[in-house]
Amino acid sequence: MPENQNEPFLPFALPDITEAEVEAVAETVRSGWLTTGPNAAAFEKEMAAFLEGDDELQCIAVNSATAGLHLAVEALGVGPGDEVLVPAWTFTSTAEVVRYMGARPVLVDVDPVTLNIDFADAERRVSEKTVAIMPVHFAGMPVDGHALADFASRHRLKVIEDAAHAFPVRSAGAYVGNSSSDAVVFSFYATKTITTGEGGMVMVKDADLAARMRTMRLHGISRDVFNRYQSKTPSWRYEVVAPGFKYNLPDTAAAVGRVQLSRAVEMRDKRRSIAQRYTRALADLPIELPQWHEEPEAHAWHLFVTRIDDDGAGMHRDQFIERMSEQGIGTSVHFIPLHLHPYWHEYCAEGQEELPVATAQFERTVSLPAFSSMTDEQVERVIAAVRTVLS
Repeated sequence: MPENQNEPFLPFALPDITEAEVEAVAETVRSGWLTTGPNAAAFEKEMAAFLEGDDELQCIAVNSATAGLHLAVEALGVGPGDEVLVPAWTFTSTAEVVRYMGARPVLVDVDPVTLNIDFADAERRVSEKTVAIMPVHFAGMPVDGHALADFASRHRLKVIEDAAHAFPVRSAGAYVGNSSSDAVVFSFYATKTITTGEGGMVMVKDADLAARMRTMRLHGISRDVFNRYQSKTPSWRYEVVAPGFKYNLPDTAAAVGRVQLSRAVEMRDKRRSIAQRYTRALADLPIELPQWHEEPEAHAWHLFVTRIDDDGAGMHRDQFIERMSEQGIGTSVHFIPLHLHPYWHEYCAEGQEELPVATAQFERTVSLPAFSSMTDEQVERVIAAVRTVLS
């Protein structure tokens, strides 16, 4: 039982919302502009500035990272008969957008240390049908940008980075989101490194790609609806040029995002300090901790993923999760590899024997709470609970 049964249960993750975000939403509601409008446009410009982008970098606000990934594969022309390299260690959305286009995701194993895509394994899975690669920056640790660019160049592949965990962080000398890749996608889900409740952002440097994504973001309409509605002259006419989607980010959400963006470094540094405290306090226990990085911008610390070994800990990962819950602490698992889900197991040819690292590591991984609104007392509760469970 928990040492202090009066303590409320600590969830695995909670958003970090202040009165500034609340007031920004209230101001937006009072303005009368609730859907995509001036806040969304400002959010896009402020993100580009944050990423230190030049005039080429365009940011496109969307209502989820899944929407952003879908817009990216559509704009890049991925279609039936194509194959796209996707790490097995990811959330289903990375692969499902490939299926939306009638293409086939080819699952790739991951590096045993970082759990990012293994380029050596990807090499043997490239075929004449392969048109793109979709690396995932797992837990906030970016994929090696130089290795990614080299791999894509040698195989003439399009690159769509799933950077749902990787804001704000640098790779190859630049912020993730301001790279040579064809598209990079952030997530602003409720528990991500910054949030809009639901939302995301696509970063591209090709003007034609950006134009296509903006058109497809809102029903395939040829004109910016925000500009159409704010025009002081008759501007009602528009044309539908493609069967698009409904992926726009409303201003109420963008208002939250703009405040969160202004706090992004502060929140990352708080997560980093939590990760450092865990690293120091749990080092003597039979639990494998993630690699520590001294450079503050080398890791976003979206997740603090530990690994439990039956022999050393005297229990399976699942037992550890149950006992942490008994101590009043929520944990989670990131991820259940795609090939272990019924649909992907049946659809993809890659089985457990072909993805040995992802298969083995799934049995060991467990994520501890590490969100930026945690108090010092909550961090100490987690440390105490882990020590109690593993002692």
